Amino acid sequence: MSILIYAESAEGKFKKVAFELASYAKKVAESLGSTVTAITFNVSDASELSKYGVDKVLKVTDSKLNTFSAKAYADAIQQAAKKEDAKLVVLSSTTDSSYLSSLVAVSLNAGFASNVVGLPVSTAPFQVKRSAFSNKAFTVTEISTDVKVLGLAKNSFGIVPTDSSATEEDFAPSINDADFGIKVESTEKASGKVTIADADIVVSGGRGLKGPENWGLIEDLASVLGAATACSKPVSDLGWRPHGEHVGQTGKPVASNLYIAIGISGAIQHIAGINSSKVKVVINSDPEAPFFKVADYGIVGDAFEVVPQLIEKLKAFKAQ
Repeated sequence: MSILIYAESAEGKFKKVAFELASYAKKVAESLGSTVTAITFNVSDASELSKYGVDKVLKVTDSKLNTFSAKAYADAIQQAAKKEDAKLVVLSSTTDSSYLSSLVAVSLNAGFASNVVGLPVSTAPFQVKRSAFSNKAFTVTEISTDVKVLGLAKNSFGIVPTDSSATEEDFAPSINDADFGIKVESTEKASGKVTIADADIVVSGGRGLKGPENWGLIEDLASVLGAATACSKPVSDLGWRPHGEHVGQTGKPVASNLYIAIGISGAIQHIAGINSSKVKVVINSDPEAPFFKVADYGIVGDAFEVVPQLIEKLKAFKAQ
Protein backbone atom coordinates (compact mmCIF):
# COMPACT_ATOMS: atom_id res chain seq x y z
CA MET A 1 0.00 0.00 0.00
CA SER A 2 1.19 3.51 -0.76
CA ILE A 3 0.06 7.06 -0.15
CA LEU A 4 -0.33 8.94 -3.43
CA ILE A 5 0.12 12.69 -3.79
CA TYR A 6 -0.36 14.94 -6.80
CA ALA A 7 2.76 17.11 -6.98
CA GLU A 8 1.57 20.30 -8.66
CA SER A 9 3.90 22.11 -11.04
CA ALA A 10 3.93 25.03 -13.43
CA GLU A 11 6.13 25.29 -16.51
CA GLY A 12 8.06 22.20 -15.45
CA LYS A 13 8.81 23.40 -11.91
CA PHE A 14 7.20 22.22 -8.71
CA LYS A 15 5.01 24.57 -6.74
CA LYS A 16 5.59 25.06 -3.04
CA VAL A 17 2.43 23.08 -2.23
CA ALA A 18 4.03 19.98 -3.77
CA PHE A 19 6.72 19.96 -1.08
CA GLU A 20 4.16 20.58 1.68
CA LEU A 21 2.08 17.64 0.44
CA ALA A 22 5.17 15.43 0.32
CA SER A 23 6.12 16.43 3.88
CA TYR A 24 2.60 15.74 5.13
CA ALA A 25 2.30 12.40 3.35
CA LYS A 26 5.69 11.28 4.67
CA LYS A 27 4.59 11.86 8.25
CA VAL A 28 1.32 10.00 7.70
CA ALA A 29 3.20 7.16 5.98
CA GLU A 30 5.47 6.78 9.00
CA SER A 31 2.46 6.24 11.25
CA LEU A 32 0.93 3.74 8.82
CA GLY A 33 4.14 1.90 7.93
CA SER A 34 3.60 2.90 4.32
CA THR A 35 5.42 4.67 1.48
CA VAL A 36 4.82 7.86 -0.49
CA THR A 37 4.32 7.94 -4.26
CA ALA A 38 3.95 11.16 -6.24
CA ILE A 39 2.45 11.64 -9.68
CA THR A 40 3.83 14.49 -11.78
CA PHE A 41 2.85 15.95 -15.13
CA ASN A 42 5.47 17.08 -17.65
CA VAL A 43 8.28 17.58 -15.12
CA SER A 44 11.65 16.47 -16.47
CA ASP A 45 13.52 16.39 -13.15
CA ALA A 46 11.49 15.12 -10.21
CA SER A 47 14.43 14.36 -7.92
CA GLU A 48 13.65 17.36 -5.69
CA LEU A 49 10.63 15.52 -4.28
CA SER A 50 12.90 12.99 -2.59
CA LYS A 51 14.15 15.76 -0.29
CA TYR A 52 10.71 15.86 1.32
CA GLY A 53 9.97 12.17 1.75
CA VAL A 54 8.72 10.88 -1.60
CA ASP A 55 9.82 7.27 -2.22
CA LYS A 56 8.60 6.86 -5.78
CA VAL A 57 7.65 9.21 -8.62
CA LEU A 58 5.29 8.35 -11.47
CA LYS A 59 6.21 10.72 -14.29
CA VAL A 60 3.52 11.50 -16.87
CA THR A 61 4.82 13.11 -20.04
CA ASP A 62 2.17 14.17 -22.52
CA SER A 63 2.02 17.46 -24.43
CA LYS A 64 -1.78 17.38 -24.25
CA LEU A 65 -1.45 17.86 -20.51
CA ASN A 66 0.64 21.03 -20.70
CA THR A 67 -2.59 22.92 -20.00
CA PHE A 68 -4.49 21.83 -16.91
CA SER A 69 -7.56 19.71 -17.63
CA ALA A 70 -9.45 18.61 -14.52
CA LYS A 71 -10.98 15.53 -16.12
CA ALA A 72 -7.77 14.36 -17.76
CA TYR A 73 -5.65 14.94 -14.66
CA ALA A 74 -8.24 13.25 -12.43
CA ASP A 75 -8.34 10.26 -14.76
CA ALA A 76 -4.55 9.93 -14.63
CA ILE A 77 -4.48 10.27 -10.83
CA GLN A 78 -7.12 7.60 -10.28
CA GLN A 79 -5.24 5.22 -12.60
CA ALA A 80 -2.04 5.89 -10.65
CA ALA A 81 -3.87 5.25 -7.36
CA LYS A 82 -5.13 1.88 -8.62
CA LYS A 83 -1.72 0.97 -10.00
CA GLU A 84 -0.04 1.65 -6.64
CA ASP A 85 -2.94 0.25 -4.58
CA ALA A 86 -3.04 3.61 -2.81
CA LYS A 87 -5.59 3.70 -0.01
CA LEU A 88 -4.92 7.37 0.68
CA VAL A 89 -4.70 10.12 -1.96
CA VAL A 90 -3.59 13.57 -0.81
CA LEU A 91 -4.21 16.71 -2.86
CA SER A 92 -3.70 20.36 -2.04
CA SER A 93 -6.38 23.05 -1.73
CA THR A 94 -5.27 25.12 -4.71
CA THR A 95 -7.84 26.05 -7.32
CA ASP A 96 -6.74 23.24 -9.64
CA SER A 97 -6.72 20.56 -6.96
CA SER A 98 -10.07 21.73 -5.62
CA TYR A 99 -11.51 20.92 -9.05
CA LEU A 100 -9.72 17.58 -9.06
CA SER A 101 -10.62 16.34 -5.60
CA SER A 102 -14.26 15.47 -6.14
CA LEU A 103 -13.55 13.91 -9.55
CA VAL A 104 -10.81 11.72 -8.08
CA ALA A 105 -12.95 10.74 -5.10
CA VAL A 106 -15.90 9.72 -7.29
CA SER A 107 -13.72 7.69 -9.65
CA LEU A 108 -12.17 5.81 -6.72
CA ASN A 109 -15.45 5.47 -4.79
CA ALA A 110 -13.62 7.22 -1.98
CA GLY A 111 -14.63 9.42 0.92
CA PHE A 112 -13.30 12.97 0.65
CA ALA A 113 -12.36 15.48 3.35
CA SER A 114 -11.45 19.02 2.32
CA ASN A 115 -9.63 21.78 4.26
CA VAL A 116 -7.61 19.31 6.31
CA VAL A 117 -5.38 21.22 8.73
CA GLY A 118 -3.33 18.54 10.45
CA LEU A 119 -2.18 14.96 10.67
CA PRO A 120 -4.90 12.33 11.21
CA VAL A 121 -6.39 12.48 14.70
CA SER A 122 -6.80 8.72 14.45
CA THR A 123 -6.02 6.11 11.79
CA ALA A 124 -8.43 3.44 13.09
CA PRO A 125 -11.03 4.82 12.61
CA PHE A 126 -9.55 7.32 10.15
CA GLN A 127 -10.32 10.81 11.42
CA VAL A 128 -8.94 14.20 10.37
CA LYS A 129 -9.26 17.74 11.67
CA ARG A 130 -10.71 20.25 9.20
CA SER A 131 -11.44 23.96 9.19
CA ALA A 132 -15.07 24.99 8.77
CA PHE A 133 -17.28 28.09 8.50
CA SER A 134 -14.67 30.16 6.62
CA ASN A 135 -11.93 29.11 9.05
CA LYS A 136 -13.88 30.23 12.11
CA ALA A 137 -14.21 26.72 13.55
CA PHE A 138 -12.79 23.21 13.34
CA THR A 139 -14.43 19.83 12.96
CA VAL A 140 -13.20 16.24 13.19
CA THR A 141 -14.35 14.17 10.21
CA GLU A 142 -14.29 10.38 9.97
CA ILE A 143 -13.80 8.65 6.60
CA SER A 144 -14.94 5.03 6.55
CA THR A 145 -14.38 4.12 2.88
CA ASP A 146 -11.57 1.79 1.84
CA VAL A 147 -9.90 4.53 -0.25
CA LYS A 148 -9.68 8.01 1.19
CA VAL A 149 -9.01 11.40 -0.44
CA LEU A 150 -7.76 14.40 1.52
CA GLY A 151 -7.51 18.04 0.51
CA LEU A 152 -4.74 19.60 2.61
CA ALA A 153 -5.29 23.27 3.46
CA LYS A 154 -2.47 25.48 2.21
CA ASN A 155 0.24 26.37 4.71
CA SER A 156 -1.35 24.19 7.39
CA PHE A 157 1.50 21.69 7.80
CA GLY A 158 4.65 23.33 6.49
CA ILE A 159 7.64 21.99 4.57
CA VAL A 160 9.83 19.43 6.34
CA PRO A 161 13.04 18.35 4.56
CA THR A 162 14.07 14.75 5.07
CA ASP A 163 16.89 12.54 3.85
CA SER A 164 15.56 9.98 1.39
CA SER A 165 15.92 8.79 -2.18
CA ALA A 166 13.20 8.23 -4.74
CA THR A 167 12.88 5.98 -7.74
CA GLU A 168 11.41 7.47 -10.91
CA GLU A 169 9.16 5.60 -13.30
CA ASP A 170 7.56 6.70 -16.56
CA PHE A 171 3.80 6.37 -16.36
CA ALA A 172 1.50 6.50 -19.38
CA PRO A 173 -2.14 6.56 -18.25
CA SER A 174 -4.91 5.98 -20.75
CA ILE A 175 -6.45 9.41 -21.37
CA ASN A 176 -9.80 9.69 -23.12
CA ASP A 177 -10.13 12.42 -25.77
CA ALA A 178 -13.48 13.31 -24.22
CA ASP A 179 -11.56 14.56 -21.19
CA PHE A 180 -10.42 17.51 -23.29
CA GLY A 181 -13.92 18.63 -24.23
CA ILE A 182 -13.51 21.96 -22.42
CA LYS A 183 -11.55 24.50 -24.41
CA VAL A 184 -9.24 26.87 -22.53
CA GLU A 185 -9.36 30.31 -24.16
CA SER A 186 -6.59 31.87 -22.10
CA THR A 187 -4.50 31.40 -18.99
CA GLU A 188 -3.12 33.98 -16.60
CA LYS A 189 0.60 33.74 -15.91
CA ALA A 190 2.81 35.89 -13.77
CA SER A 191 6.19 36.59 -15.29
CA GLY A 192 9.11 37.16 -12.94
CA LYS A 193 6.81 37.72 -9.96
CA VAL A 194 5.86 35.75 -6.87
CA THR A 195 2.44 34.21 -7.41
CA ILE A 196 -0.31 34.54 -4.82
CA ALA A 197 -0.65 30.76 -4.61
CA ASP A 198 3.01 30.21 -3.68
CA ALA A 199 3.67 33.37 -1.66
CA ASP A 200 4.67 33.31 2.00
CA ILE A 201 3.94 37.03 2.14
CA VAL A 202 1.11 38.88 0.38
CA VAL A 203 0.79 42.68 0.18
CA SER A 204 -2.74 43.70 -0.73
CA GLY A 205 -4.27 47.07 -1.55
CA GLY A 206 -7.77 48.50 -1.50
CA ARG A 207 -9.68 51.59 -2.49
CA GLY A 208 -7.81 53.55 0.15
CA LEU A 209 -5.01 53.91 -2.41
CA LYS A 210 -7.37 56.25 -4.31
CA GLY A 211 -6.33 55.19 -7.80
CA PRO A 212 -4.23 52.83 -9.96
CA GLU A 213 -1.55 55.50 -10.31
CA ASN A 214 -0.64 54.91 -6.65
CA TRP A 215 -0.18 51.15 -6.94
CA GLY A 216 3.58 51.64 -6.90
CA LEU A 217 3.34 51.74 -3.10
CA ILE A 218 2.07 48.16 -3.05
CA GLU A 219 4.63 46.94 -5.59
CA ASP A 220 7.55 48.67 -3.84
CA LEU A 221 6.69 47.14 -0.47
CA ALA A 222 6.15 43.72 -2.07
CA SER A 223 9.51 43.99 -3.81
CA VAL A 224 11.34 44.66 -0.54
CA LEU A 225 9.59 41.75 1.18
CA GLY A 226 9.75 39.31 -1.74
CA ALA A 227 5.97 39.19 -1.61
CA ALA A 228 3.09 38.72 -4.03
CA THR A 229 0.73 41.61 -4.73
CA ALA A 230 -3.03 41.34 -4.40
CA CYS A 231 -6.11 43.53 -4.18
CA SER A 232 -9.64 43.71 -2.83
CA LYS A 233 -12.72 43.04 -4.99
CA PRO A 234 -13.67 46.72 -5.45
CA VAL A 235 -10.19 47.44 -6.81
CA SER A 236 -10.45 44.73 -9.45
CA ASP A 237 -14.05 45.70 -10.24
CA LEU A 238 -12.92 49.28 -10.86
CA GLY A 239 -10.28 48.00 -13.27
CA TRP A 240 -7.35 49.29 -11.23
CA ARG A 241 -5.88 45.78 -11.08
CA PRO A 242 -6.53 42.53 -12.99
CA HIS A 243 -9.10 40.14 -11.55
CA GLY A 244 -6.34 37.55 -11.14
CA GLU A 245 -5.06 39.60 -8.18
CA HIS A 246 -8.43 39.74 -6.40
CA VAL A 247 -8.24 37.83 -3.12
CA GLY A 248 -11.03 36.97 -0.71
CA GLN A 249 -13.97 34.61 -0.48
CA THR A 250 -15.10 35.50 -4.02
CA GLY A 251 -11.55 35.67 -5.37
CA LYS A 252 -8.40 33.70 -4.65
CA PRO A 253 -8.12 32.33 -1.10
CA VAL A 254 -4.95 33.29 0.75
CA ALA A 255 -3.19 31.30 3.48
CA SER A 256 0.15 33.08 3.67
CA ASN A 257 2.46 33.42 6.66
CA LEU A 258 2.04 37.20 6.51
CA TYR A 259 -0.81 39.19 4.94
CA ILE A 260 -0.54 42.98 4.81
CA ALA A 261 -3.73 44.86 3.97
CA ILE A 262 -3.30 48.49 2.95
CA GLY A 263 -6.33 50.72 2.54
CA ILE A 264 -8.76 47.78 2.80
CA SER A 265 -11.72 48.29 5.14
CA GLY A 266 -12.31 44.57 5.64
CA ALA A 267 -15.62 43.39 4.19
CA ILE A 268 -16.67 40.04 5.61
CA GLN A 269 -16.13 38.32 2.23
CA HIS A 270 -12.55 39.58 2.05
CA ILE A 271 -11.73 38.56 5.61
CA ALA A 272 -13.24 35.09 5.09
CA GLY A 273 -10.95 34.53 2.12
CA ILE A 274 -7.72 35.53 3.87
CA ASN A 275 -8.50 34.37 7.41
CA SER A 276 -6.21 31.34 7.10
CA SER A 277 -3.17 33.61 6.93
CA LYS A 278 -1.07 33.23 10.06
CA VAL A 279 -0.28 36.91 10.73
CA LYS A 280 -2.47 39.75 9.49
CA VAL A 281 -1.26 43.37 9.45
CA VAL A 282 -3.61 46.24 8.61
CA ILE A 283 -2.75 49.80 7.60
CA ASN A 284 -5.81 52.07 7.44
CA SER A 285 -6.64 55.67 8.27
CA ASP A 286 -10.05 54.69 9.67
CA PRO A 287 -9.70 53.36 13.25
CA GLU A 288 -13.21 51.84 12.95
CA ALA A 289 -12.35 49.74 9.89
CA PRO A 290 -13.66 46.16 10.48
CA PHE A 291 -10.26 44.71 9.53
CA PHE A 292 -8.77 45.89 12.83
CA LYS A 293 -11.01 43.44 14.70
CA VAL A 294 -9.29 40.44 13.12
CA ALA A 295 -5.79 41.89 12.66
CA ASP A 296 -2.81 40.71 14.67
CA TYR A 297 -1.18 44.11 14.20
CA GLY A 298 -2.72 47.37 13.07
CA ILE A 299 -1.47 50.82 12.12
CA VAL A 300 -3.94 53.69 12.10
CA GLY A 301 -2.51 56.16 9.63
CA ASP A 302 -2.32 57.47 6.09
CA ALA A 303 -0.90 54.78 3.82
CA PHE A 304 0.86 57.45 1.77
CA GLU A 305 2.86 58.37 4.86
CA VAL A 306 3.16 55.00 6.62
CA VAL A 307 4.14 52.73 3.70
CA PRO A 308 7.11 54.81 2.39
CA GLN A 309 8.52 54.94 5.93
CA LEU A 310 8.00 51.19 6.32
CA ILE A 311 9.80 50.54 3.03
CA GLU A 312 12.79 52.66 4.11
CA LYS A 313 12.99 50.92 7.49
CA LEU A 314 12.88 47.49 5.84
CA LYS A 315 15.58 48.45 3.36
CA ALA A 316 17.79 49.71 6.19
CA PHE A 317 17.17 46.52 8.18
CA LYS A 318 18.04 44.29 5.21
CA ALA A 319 21.20 46.30 4.55
CA GLN A 320 22.60 45.51 8.00
